Amino acid sequence: MGTLTGKTAWVTGAGGGIGEAAAKALAASGAHVVLSGRRQAELDRVAAAIAQAGGTAEAQVLDVIDPDATQAICDDVMARRGRIDIFMANAGINVPNRAVNAITPADFARVVDINLKGVMNGVLAVLPQMRARGDGTLILTSSWAGRHPSRLTGPAYSASKHAVVALSHSINQDEGVNGIRCTALMPGEVATPIMQHRPRPPSEADMARMLQAEDLGAMVRYIAEAPPHVCINEVLISPTWNRSFVGVAELGGMKL
Repeated sequence: MGTLTGKTAWVTGAGGGIGEAAAKALAASGAHVVLSGRRQAELDRVAAAIAQAGGTAEAQVLDVIDPDATQAICDDVMARRGRIDIFMANAGINVPNRAVNAITPADFARVVDINLKGVMNGVLAVLPQMRARGDGTLILTSSWAGRHPSRLTGPAYSASKHAVVALSHSINQDEGVNGIRCTALMPGEVATPIMQHRPRPPSEADMARMLQAEDLGAMVRYIAEAPPHVCINEVLISPTWNRSFVGVAELGGMKL
């Protein structure tokens, strides 16, 4: 039994990386976790791992850019469990050809649709029942690029993640009076599969020095377990070996 026993958490992008680690950490604290993502097999794998560790979870396949499908999952969970206490909007993407002189309109729109519109679809689905109950925790995964733009991440990703930070603060301004608190989670480099979509993927040695998914899972659990009167507005977190500081981040063959 943990601090979150009896609570229901919904995590998007839960089939791997930060979302998987967050779901496992929330389940370890006692929450029942709804896992959403586009890959049924990966969601089932995470749910099985949570069950094996003594927690409870369920898989609900979702493409976050679909507001109707997002609302349908929310309605289904509410009908069966009566509440969604924690919502983590974690689904996000980037594209390999991401520089200003390389990105296409279609790729730019796709990044923004998932990284920003997909976040708001989930927020809008869960907010009414949080307002009615007078409490709720929202955790929106932004990025270090949401505070510090970088050529490494490109304009679509940087712009969408900046927008997520602004969205998080706007939610707190409007919904804090209703007992709802929102956190913008802004991690630096995390050793997750999305790294392989960079123009030049990092080496295994570099990945080992990055934040690990479990580090973010522990942070998400800390945010969710904070007392209801505590709002952690932002978390800006990076590896100690921060390549944006030491100047060895690479884009293609060029050192930045």
